[in-house]
Amino acid sequence: MFAWLKQRVAGWLDKFDAGRKLVVVKGDSLPSPMPHRDVVLARDDGEDWCVGLRCPCGCGRVIELLVVPEASPRWNITTDSAGRPTLHPSIWLKDGCRSHFWLRNGKVQWCT
Repeated sequence: MFAWLKQRVAGWLDKFDAGRKLVVVKGDSLPSPMPHRDVVLARDDGEDWCVGLRCPCGCGRVIELLVVPEASPRWNITTDSAGRPTLHPSIWLKDGCRSHFWLRNGKVQWCT
């Protein structure tokens, strides 16, 4: 029940936010420490490697998603005209907080 409440509060707060921004860093790995809200794309020599973000439920976990074509599973990332990221497919954590959500135009949409 506590995880459900955290997701609802985080979703409510997102309604008053313009959304997460995409920050591109040089290299093939994510920086440490990670930003609290922004989504980070690691790019090395023009090739996108991975995307990272902190779990939006508030647990603090850093989520790393591969975007290189050879990876399985892999995610696709696009941005809108304001630089807000969209990830496809959804992000589903099978352990820990067990969050399941979409990131669309910089906003979290929880799966129920």
